[in-house]
Amino acid sequence: MYPIIKIKQKRGASILSRHPWIFSGAIEKVSDDIKHGDIVYVEHDNKIVATGMFSRHSMIVVRVMAFDEVIIDKDWFRSQIRLANKRRQIVGLIDLPDLTGYRIIFGQSDLLPGLVVDKYNDVLVMQISTAGIDEHRDTIIECLVEEFSPRAIFERSDLQSRKEEKLTERVGVCHGEDVDTVEFLEYGRKYIADIKAGQKTGFYLDQRDLRSEIQNVSAGRKAVDIFSYSGAAGIAALNGGCESVEFIDSSKKALELCKQHTELNGFDIGNIQTIETDVFQWISEKKSPEYDLVLLDPPALIKSRKHIESGKKAYHFLNRACLRMITDGGILVSSSCSAYMTEDEFIIMLRKAANQAEVELQLIKTIRQSPDHPLSVYFPEAFYLKSVVCKIIR
Repeated sequence: MYPIIKIKQKRGASILSRHPWIFSGAIEKVSDDIKHGDIVYVEHDNKIVATGMFSRHSMIVVRVMAFDEVIIDKDWFRSQIRLANKRRQIVGLIDLPDLTGYRIIFGQSDLLPGLVVDKYNDVLVMQISTAGIDEHRDTIIECLVEEFSPRAIFERSDLQSRKEEKLTERVGVCHGEDVDTVEFLEYGRKYIADIKAGQKTGFYLDQRDLRSEIQNVSAGRKAVDIFSYSGAAGIAALNGGCESVEFIDSSKKALELCKQHTELNGFDIGNIQTIETDVFQWISEKKSPEYDLVLLDPPALIKSRKHIESGKKAYHFLNRACLRMITDGGILVSSSCSAYMTEDEFIIMLRKAANQAEVELQLIKTIRQSPDHPLSVYFPEAFYLKSVVCKIIR
């Protein structure tokens, strides 16, 4: 039914090992009849081994949707969405009274490459980044409405990757009400997703498990939340009995959300301080221990392979500076969302930073992205977020 993409005879190891990306160097000549965004069959050794979506504008020529010969229609999308939601049910994220925000679909990890769907209470936020998924947008919306009966579906397809796929940005309501923000629960913590103007889909759901750990280690501490965005980590600290939190960010609007979150969760606004500043400049001016808990979660500092060395230096600078401002017995919670920095490289960087800051690190816990952002043994690229909780000994 679909056009066929042939894998070179000696380049089939990756697809036979179920890696879902097929690069241009692995395929024979592509027919001019195959259009950007088309569904294709992948053939190796005269057998159809996968079904996927084709891209003419990416080094990843085919993104696999199924490791066999299937028809990509509404029934197929419905089945995949149900499988993805079942996966969240298995890890205990569905139908909990104190948890009403989670990721339903995580792109390639759910064999829906280029599709992200987050659920905030009764509102869904959708992002589409590939031409193949964009071709089936209306069908996907129909399936989401039928499966979840949302009050609204809002699209946030304003990603850089859409430009690389030669797609225009698309932001707006695609079903139901026009919604700006949504309040939801995360294990009892109350948060607001700024779905229209916030980062990503309006919130960072991938740090849910880390926030629970922050809550566990916060009692009685003076904290600072660096690159705070809307203050989710600092709110978790307050929820755990933290005495005070300083929220540091360059965005005035994000810091206003920090205040809203503080009041929404019933905490005294006098126990927090918001500081709008250049975070690198602010952190470079801190020279002595003054915080018992430092929460550091910078944006991705390594966005591509060409940024690896400069990004590693930036992570080292930030973590070394943070270690210098933590009191004896204090806690550092540090994260990296850069997929180009491995967990091992992150730990090595921390060790070097600790040596230069002349402190000892006691590793309490390592935490990865929450399970609604699933990892795959076949797709290591899905592993991007790593965090550590460390005790500091001076």
